[in-house]
Amino acid sequence: MGYFRELPEVDYQSFLSDSNSSQNYLRVKNLFRRNKLRDDLQNVFTLFEKYEIVEGARPDTVAEEFYGDSELDWVVLMTANITRVRDQWPLSNRDLYKYAVNKYGVTGLTSVHHYETIEVKDAQGRLILPAGKVVDANFSIPNPSNAMTNLNPVVNVNNYEYEVRKNQEKSSIYLLKPSYLQQFLNDMREIMIYGRSSEYVSDNLIKTENTRVTNP
Repeated sequence: MGYFRELPEVDYQSFLSDSNSSQNYLRVKNLFRRNKLRDDLQNVFTLFEKYEIVEGARPDTVAEEFYGDSELDWVVLMTANITRVRDQWPLSNRDLYKYAVNKYGVTGLTSVHHYETIEVKDAQGRLILPAGKVVDANFSIPNPSNAMTNLNPVVNVNNYEYEVRKNQEKSSIYLLKPSYLQQFLNDMREIMIYGRSSEYVSDNLIKTENTRVTNP
């Protein structure tokens, strides 16, 4: 992931067992120097474009298609507000089935997960009840065509159907439009620059105080 190349570095006091000097440091990437898309920009829809993740696509393949560079996968994840790829990126059909079997068992895939409403309209076509509301199995409403009777406008959703729906919802994301990409990268790199302090070595390097004082 190209993101780690964007992170500044830090010289951190060595914790290795063979370190015997107060001057021993390890140079590592500063993982605590994290960035995210500004909150006030997330609602500016003109900056983003809706994107549908196809079967089997990965963040790097989406970055290659959308930005022409697979190493911008971190831009895809950041602008789509995905922080946990394992949970928030859609699974392939094969992986989804394996996940569902592991969670519910083969026989449990067709067990009822919940009940939900189906759409009901009156004779004039006016909406009485929207579809998709989670309800009890015995939920009923007055019949708009016959006030003396009730309707049970309910359908069951099994466990596998539920997991498929959840997975499909993850497929629709919003990505930063390519025309704004360079400005985003410039801003990102500007934020990553260290300010002047007692730890400052360069714009991309700081050095922590070494509290381990031993003889060479």
